[in-house]
Amino acid sequence: MAHLLHDLLTAPGSRPFAVLHRAGGPGVEVLTGDVVDADRLADVPEPGPDGPVLAAVPHRQVAERGFACHDDGAPLRCLVVRDSEVLTLAEALALMPDEPVGVHGGGFDVDDDSYADLVGRVVEEEIGRGAGADFVIRRDHVSTATAPPAVTALRVLRRLLTGEPGAYWSFAFSAGDLTMVGATPERHVSSAGGEVVMNPISGTYRFPASGPTGAGLLAFLADTKETEELFMVVDEELKMMSRVCRQGGRVEGPMLKQMGALAHTEYLLRGQTELDVREVLRETMFAPTVTGSPVENAMRVITRYEPTGRGHYGGVLALIGRDDAGRQTLDAPILIRTAYLSPSGEVRVPVGATLVRHSDPRAEAAETRAKAAGVLRALGVVPAAPAGDAPRLAEHPGVAEALARRNEALADFWLRPQHDRPADGLAGRSALVVDAEDGWTEMLAHLLRRLGMTATVRRWDEPGGAAGHELVVAGPGPGDPRDLGEPRIAALHELVAGCLAAGTPLLAVCLSHQVLATQLGLPVEPLAAPHQGTQRSVDLFGDRVRMGFYNTFAAVLPPSGGVRPGVRVAAEPGTGEVHALRGPGFASVQFHLESLLSPDGLGVLRRLATDLLRR
Repeated sequence: MAHLLHDLLTAPGSRPFAVLHRAGGPGVEVLTGDVVDADRLADVPEPGPDGPVLAAVPHRQVAERGFACHDDGAPLRCLVVRDSEVLTLAEALALMPDEPVGVHGGGFDVDDDSYADLVGRVVEEEIGRGAGADFVIRRDHVSTATAPPAVTALRVLRRLLTGEPGAYWSFAFSAGDLTMVGATPERHVSSAGGEVVMNPISGTYRFPASGPTGAGLLAFLADTKETEELFMVVDEELKMMSRVCRQGGRVEGPMLKQMGALAHTEYLLRGQTELDVREVLRETMFAPTVTGSPVENAMRVITRYEPTGRGHYGGVLALIGRDDAGRQTLDAPILIRTAYLSPSGEVRVPVGATLVRHSDPRAEAAETRAKAAGVLRALGVVPAAPAGDAPRLAEHPGVAEALARRNEALADFWLRPQHDRPADGLAGRSALVVDAEDGWTEMLAHLLRRLGMTATVRRWDEPGGAAGHELVVAGPGPGDPRDLGEPRIAALHELVAGCLAAGTPLLAVCLSHQVLATQLGLPVEPLAAPHQGTQRSVDLFGDRVRMGFYNTFAAVLPPSGGVRPGVRVAAEPGTGEVHALRGPGFASVQFHLESLLSPDGLGVLRRLATDLLRR
C-alpha cells in the first residue's frame, strides 16, 4: 500500500506537510496541502471539505491585543489541508528509518552565569517592584544541521515519538521557510462541541542523572515554590476562561505530567463558549506558563529582557477543523520543547523558566537545561537517556494523596460547576469593573454575575464614567500606586477620588486598595518580601478568612493610628500591614476575592457588595 508518509520521506522538501501524534488523537496524522499566510487570527482560513487547517501562530501575534512585542516578522502560517492519512504509531515508525540526525555542536546563546544574573534582575527589578507575580524569560540553544530542514525534522520526529511518550503533541511541520519539530507537553486551549479546555502546567521535577525516585517526587510535590507556581498560572488562565466562557472555568486536577527528563504538575480548566475558535485563540494569547502574569505587563517585561523576537516560541500550533455535525473544533498546543530549523542550517531550541519571588537563579538556569533535554537528545547534541522504561511516577505510593491535598485550601467555587447564585440585595443591580491592565477584573465580573448582578468591564483608559452603574469596582493591576507620573496609576487616583467625592459606592481591590489608602492618608510601602501568589489567613473586621495575595506594596497603619474618622481598618498585628478598609460608601481589600487561593472570597465579596449597595 502506498503511503503519504512514504512519499514525504522519499522527497521531504517537495511539498508542505505536517506529521502529528496527538494525545487522544486518531494515530499519526500526515497532512499536506497549500500554504497561506494570514495577517490576523480572524483571517485564518476556515477548514474546507478536504480537511482541517493547521495554523502556526507566532508570538508577535499578541500585537492584535495591543500587547508589546518585538516584531520579528514571524509569519502566521497556515497549512490548508488537501490530502491526509492516519497511521498507527507502529506503522509510522516502520516507515521512518532510524537515521543519524546530522546536528552538531552548539550551546546556549546566554550562558548559565548570564542567565542566572538575568533571573536575579527580573526578581529584584520587576517582581520586587510590583510589575507582576511571575515572568518567563527565554534563552536559546543553538546548533547546526547538515541536512535540509524537512529531512532533519522527520529524523528528529522519529526519536521524539519513541523518546517522549508523555507529550501532548509530537509533531513536525514544514511549510515554506518555516520548519519546526517538537514534543510539547502542554495543551494551551482546545474546543469541541462548544466546550473549551485549557491545561495550565507548571512546577518542574528535574530527574537526577540516576533517574527519578519516589522520594524525590514527593519532595517536589511538597515544595512551596513549585506549588505556588502552579496556582499562579491556574489563576491567570482562569482570567482567560472568564473572558471566553460565560460560566467561567471549572478546575479539575491536579495531575502529574511525566516526560522523558522531568515531570510537571497540571490542572485542566473546562468551560462552555459560543465564540468562533479563532476568537478563542485571540483572547487567550498567550499562556502564562510561557509569558508570566499579568500577561499584558509580562509582554512588556519580555520585550525589555529578551533582545530579539521569539518567533513562534510560546505561540501555538492550532489545528482547526469540524466535527461530524459541522461544528468547529480546535486543538492548540503551546509551542515549547520545539526545535526551529532554518534553511541556512541553524537549529534553535528556545526554552524558558518561570521566575517567581523566591526563584533560585542557578536552579532556574538548570531548569531550562532540563526542559530542553528531550529535544536536545532527539537532536543528538546531548547524550541519550539511559535505556529502559521509567517508573510510572503517578502510581508511586503517596503521590495521589499529595496531589489531592493541594485542593484542600482552594476556593470551592472554582472546583465545582458554576451555577448562578443570586444574592439578596444584589440581583439585578449593576457594577462597573475598571480594569487596570490585569485580567483579574474578568474573574471579578464573573463572580458578580453569578451573584445576580450585571457587570461591565471597562479598561482604565476607555471613555465613559460611572453613570448608569450602582457600584464601581476599581480593579487590580501591576505597578507602584505612588507613581502618579504613570498615566494608569494617575487614572486610578482620579477614579477613586471621583467616587469618594460623588458618594458613588466603591469597592477597591489590590492596587486600587493601595490607591484608596494613599488618598485616605495612609503610607504605602514596598514589602520586604512580596506576597505574590501566597495564601494567608487574616482577620477581616473580626472574621478569620483565607485569601490569596498578589502584592508587592502594602498600605501600613502607623502605630499612632492616623486614619480618618469613620474609617475602619483591618491590619496585621505587629506590622500594621493593611488588609482592608471600610468607610462611608467605600470598601477595599488588599487580597484577591476572585482568586483560586481565596476559599472565602465569594462570601466576602457578597457581604461587601451588599453592604455598599444598602447604603
